[in-house]
Amino acid sequence: MSDIVISGYYGSKNAGDEAMLAAMVEVFTDMEPDIHITVISASPEDTKVRHGVDSVSWLDFCGIRRALKKADLLISGGGSLLQNVTSGRSLYYYMAIIMLAHVVGTPVMLYAQGIGPIYGPVARRMMRFVCNRVDLVTVRDRGSLQELRDLRITRPRIEATADPVLAIHPVEKGIGRAILRENHTDGAKPLVGISVREWRGWSGYKRVLAQAADRIIGELGARVVFLPMQYPEDVRAAQLITSHMKEHATVLDDEYSTAELLSLVGNMDLLISIRLHALIFAGVMGVPMIGISYDPKIDRFLDSVGEYPVGSLDDIDLDDLMDEVRRKWNDKAVFCGKNAELLAKLRELASKNAEMALELIHDSGK
Repeated sequence: MSDIVISGYYGSKNAGDEAMLAAMVEVFTDMEPDIHITVISASPEDTKVRHGVDSVSWLDFCGIRRALKKADLLISGGGSLLQNVTSGRSLYYYMAIIMLAHVVGTPVMLYAQGIGPIYGPVARRMMRFVCNRVDLVTVRDRGSLQELRDLRITRPRIEATADPVLAIHPVEKGIGRAILRENHTDGAKPLVGISVREWRGWSGYKRVLAQAADRIIGELGARVVFLPMQYPEDVRAAQLITSHMKEHATVLDDEYSTAELLSLVGNMDLLISIRLHALIFAGVMGVPMIGISYDPKIDRFLDSVGEYPVGSLDDIDLDDLMDEVRRKWNDKAVFCGKNAELLAKLRELASKNAEMALELIHDSGK
């Protein structure tokens, strides 16, 4: 029986990261049903209940060391753990966990990570030192490969795969329909989902999205539904946007599981998103998507499915956004078909992450 420890941004009510963990647990147990998984989490009890795994607190370094010492492999990932744009301190934390595994002799795999951006000479030197000592690296996009080259990380085996969430199985739409019904958003009208986040207190993009939502309701005869990927922060951001609207939109103001969010997205006729994993959910569920960038990971994912961001948070233009809405709305079947072909390939690559992890365990013979 293989024994792995997973380090990442888990237990913090971020639906994208919880979806990554759910997908990883799903694919590992599909391949090896009796595998033992321990997750380092900000909320160990929640992680145990939600994912059916063992868990240890992210601050319990003695417990983490014990788990690593008996483990066959540390998986660092998935997600954008190794960057210092959203947090300067978290980069050093995740590197410390990697080094702790190195000290106790446990192999390390960077698992489908989105690498960078990493700013500052000290941080870049530390990354080079730490990551040249891991055993295997998979990254979720070509931009991360380039970041590794720029950092001169060359010693481990490195492969480009895909985001772990792309390996998750699609879910039934009935779960989402029930939630929409509870929120008085069911009926014959088409649905446009919007997934937003707060960013640096900026207000410009919120006003543009409010105006776009009003136009979507008036021009397309659709209902607009705001989907929270990080609870409750995304709810507050959505409420700020709707406060600028003239028309009525629905803000879903609860915390939802991965399956519930996948199902909700699956009920949408179009999804507009700032959140990466809302876009990935749209891909998994076969829904046309429009991405707005705030970080290279958005651009990188969209590029992988033959798309591009309609703009970024600091320069999003209402007319450009509405042009893209109309383009996707008028030819939904074509975009769904094109995305489905590319996503089928990415799904295989996402599963390959787990295959390579198990191969590493068996080859290392720890």
